[in-house]
Amino acid sequence: MRTTLSLLFSLRKPKNYQSGEMPIYLRITVDGQRTEMAISRKCDPERWDAVTGRAIGSKTESRTLNAYLDDIQFKIHELQRRMSDADELITAETIKNRFVGKAEKARTLVAIFEDHNTKMKSLVGQEFEKSTLQRYETCLMHCKEFMQWQYNISDIPVTKINFAFLTDFEYYLRSVRKCGNNSAIKYIKNLGKIVRICLGNGWLTVDPYLNYKPKQKAVHREVLTKEELDRLSKKKFGVERLSTVRDMFVFCCYTGLAYVDVHKLKRSELVKGADGDLWIYTNRQKTDTLSRIPVLPTALSIIRAYEDHPQCVVKDILLPVMSNQKMNAYLKEIADLCKINKPLTFHIARHTFATTVTLNNGVPIESVAKMMGHTSIKTTQIYAKVLDHKISSDMQQLREKLAVG
Repeated sequence: MRTTLSLLFSLRKPKNYQSGEMPIYLRITVDGQRTEMAISRKCDPERWDAVTGRAIGSKTESRTLNAYLDDIQFKIHELQRRMSDADELITAETIKNRFVGKAEKARTLVAIFEDHNTKMKSLVGQEFEKSTLQRYETCLMHCKEFMQWQYNISDIPVTKINFAFLTDFEYYLRSVRKCGNNSAIKYIKNLGKIVRICLGNGWLTVDPYLNYKPKQKAVHREVLTKEELDRLSKKKFGVERLSTVRDMFVFCCYTGLAYVDVHKLKRSELVKGADGDLWIYTNRQKTDTLSRIPVLPTALSIIRAYEDHPQCVVKDILLPVMSNQKMNAYLKEIADLCKINKPLTFHIARHTFATTVTLNNGVPIESVAKMMGHTSIKTTQIYAKVLDHKISSDMQQLREKLAVG
């Protein structure tokens, strides 16, 4: 990237100055940003030209001083050229520091990434989830292994992160690490946050993401049909743990809550709404947005069934939700017993609420977005997979209207 460099020598009047020589300072300006430094030379104001920034006259003293100033000017322009060839960050301050021999603190990818992760770790539970930290730690691990694989180095100056670095990193994730498209893109986006930190601090002047436009592929999101949900809800299990897991799953099918939100759901978050019916008012942990969900009869019956459960009483929670790992393991068993040929996971309940329970029963997408705690309708549209029977029903209504016409 081209930089505009200008140099100006000037005299500076010392404090309590009366008369005599003044110290000469050099002002370095790069792209409008400037810094100054003393050059250990003095000159009488009577023999100084402020316009040219040089001593006046042809005496040996003036010629010697001007030759010294010319030499400084030449060295700084040469320094700028070398830094530009090396693709180093050029600012007024970096040129000054390099000229006076002051070592610059190395700005490297791993060092900045590790600092980011350390700060994020201290904010887990406040601003970030543990899973978010784990994703950035995994991304850092991939970056380290990529640099060793591609360049045989353990770290790299941030000024070397460019378009080629990103495309090579993406290739490494897909080929060597065998990441799927969306996983690879997520790691690239995680790295993007570190790049934005560098850009914001002026450690990187060109955004390598400027012409890099990766696209995530649409993911097929599994949901339960009405028939499958009914079969699951009515199934009698001989084992209590399976009945409990099924109930927690069905509850989320009728409320749209994610695992992390139903796990922390307090009794105090079940309130009477303006319509006189019970509502769930809770903040989504992922986005910290308020979800307001009217409690449907099926969900209410599950709440009532567990209101005296010891775990609920002791912890003052609404439902006895076990670990996500156990829930998903038991859901596979439940799917087999209910003859549901789908990879049943707890998050499918949220998808089922968005499609089978709400949108396909005519609930407007704006209302679904509010209940699910989405900040954008676009997010809801990802969940809002319209099922075939709804399309069939809508088209049947159209046929009837066309027949009457």
